[in-house]
Amino acid sequence: MEEFYTLTMLISIATFTFSTVITPGPNNIMLLSSGLTFGYKRTLPHIFGVMFGFAFMVVLVGLGMGVVFEKFPLIFIILKIVGVAYLFWMAYKIATSSDSFEVDEDNKSNPFTFLQASAFQWVNPKAWVMAITSISVFVTSSEDSLFQVLTIAFIYLLSGVISTNSWALGGVILKKVIKDTKWVKIFNIAMAILLVASVLPFIYN
Repeated sequence: MEEFYTLTMLISIATFTFSTVITPGPNNIMLLSSGLTFGYKRTLPHIFGVMFGFAFMVVLVGLGMGVVFEKFPLIFIILKIVGVAYLFWMAYKIATSSDSFEVDEDNKSNPFTFLQASAFQWVNPKAWVMAITSISVFVTSSEDSLFQVLTIAFIYLLSGVISTNSWALGGVILKKVIKDTKWVKIFNIAMAILLVASVLPFIYN
């Protein structure tokens, strides 16, 4: 092994991964909204889906999927368009959702399942940028590339534990603070606007 991760490099990777997963983005905004609307327990599948779904995505990108997008950029463009359209639709659903936090069994609104949250990573523009950037920057040795990819994915998983839980619990705390239905509606609209705003920087990249 000619090149191996040093402690300094691991700290750099951890700093990068944590700063990218903790900042506002589609995953975090939707987790905040889910924690507020459905509570922490019902949001757990969403949390685990984001954590493991993105880590798995990093592994696949590191194993060569990024090369496919380099050779066939049209695929990436189509995926980006689909992802942005889906996120705009999600923003609309959040903005027009009920002005009450009470969720009954007959309500068609449900939190993300594990599989839905995992699959969502593949249409999340921020997730693609994070995965491709981290692999291109931190995979420094062709000989140790598999080990390095798995290391990056594992560090992302650890960072995701903190990030996903923080945003979901933030929603739970907000639920206890916001009682007036008028403010519930305002909050939903604000979350929808933030969701759209979180996507805009990636549209022209």
